[in-house]
Amino acid sequence: MGSIAMPRWLRIVLVAGVVVLVTGAGLFGYRWYFRPTTLTIAVGSLDGEATRLVSALASRLTATNAPVRLKLVETPSAVEAADLFSSNKTDLAVVRGDVGDLSQAQAVVILAHAVVLLVAPPGSSIGDIADLKRASVGVVGGEINRKVVDVLIKEYDLGRANVTFRNLAPAETRRALDAKEVRAILLVVPLAEKYLALLRGLFPQNPKTAPVLIPIEAAGAIAEKQRAYESFDVPKGTLRGSPPVPSDDLTTLRVSFYVVARKKLDNDLVGELTEALMKARRDLLGELPILGQMSAASTDSDAYLPAHPGAAAFYNGTQQSFLDKWGNAIFLAPMIFGGLISVLAAGWKFVRTGEPRNREEALDSLYALGDRIRATQAETELSDIEREIDKVLQAQRARSAAGEENALDVTTLNVAAHRLQSLIHDRRILLAAQPGAK
Repeated sequence: MGSIAMPRWLRIVLVAGVVVLVTGAGLFGYRWYFRPTTLTIAVGSLDGEATRLVSALASRLTATNAPVRLKLVETPSAVEAADLFSSNKTDLAVVRGDVGDLSQAQAVVILAHAVVLLVAPPGSSIGDIADLKRASVGVVGGEINRKVVDVLIKEYDLGRANVTFRNLAPAETRRALDAKEVRAILLVVPLAEKYLALLRGLFPQNPKTAPVLIPIEAAGAIAEKQRAYESFDVPKGTLRGSPPVPSDDLTTLRVSFYVVARKKLDNDLVGELTEALMKARRDLLGELPILGQMSAASTDSDAYLPAHPGAAAFYNGTQQSFLDKWGNAIFLAPMIFGGLISVLAAGWKFVRTGEPRNREEALDSLYALGDRIRATQAETELSDIEREIDKVLQAQRARSAAGEENALDVTTLNVAAHRLQSLIHDRRILLAAQPGAK
């Protein structure tokens, strides 16, 4: 049965449909591969400053269409943020180095540094920690500073000196000082103008009086034992005043706030996050000066909280580009695809071994008619053979019109048809000459 040529308009529609389908699949694949990834981050602080900073960074990532986005999970303080992170409820967290279980944490960036400040009211006779004997010290922030208090008690044997520590909420600190319920306060804050202004506001001041900063001279020894801390010198005149407060560089402890990621988080993903955060820091520095403290996490293998491998790759400039990661696949894919096509073609040829191809089938059928013509003994059979020849010729002409490669060419058709017609003519003459023929 002859094949029917496909209308031109239908072929155009089919080709256009294939182009649209392939283009749509390509766009879908592109959008799927480059879609932004959203990570949850636990963040909290007593005054909400950490939440404000991370919220600004998250908004900047969205505004710049960064490949990684942040979804904030707000908590009352860094203690709860660390607890959420350690219980596998968030991908990231803002934590303080001395708070919570950080066994599964690796640093992405250092968000800020907080300094341990022991402060006595103006005119106080307390000049060092030894003078705190039998005194009550207010701990601003309470639970989050428990580790600092424990470290100081152990290092200076404050339990034997009958020094007591009392937790204070920030709002009740001024009242406790005025009522002389505490002789000094301990707080851990970044050396940023916002916090220094709050500290100065806790004490009545005039040109002749200023709060007294108490040094922690054993900061170096503490830092060796407790790696979450480091010895730090508060610069002269940090609290301003005249004379300046402190009057000279003052030794104390410092602890860092980190943005941490889970160890199992993909290296490339964390690298992209680190790059996006550092770019956001640069853009927001004028609006949020405290981001000047934001810095790279330590890439040393023996660091207290070492950098995540993805973050370290960014800091060290060893991040892989798209071609680095996928170059081999891009190079090998066409080769593998071509090889598969060849194997499939060979398999298809093997399966069809023994089956005549369309050209050969048509020629064989025409050649077979020649033997039938020579062997026929009836005029009616010759008419049937002529009709079969017509069908074969019509089918091949239809294939040729449709552009099929396996269709017989016109010359071959003409030669075959002319030979068969000559055989039929000769056979008719021979049958007519036989005795008894009508």
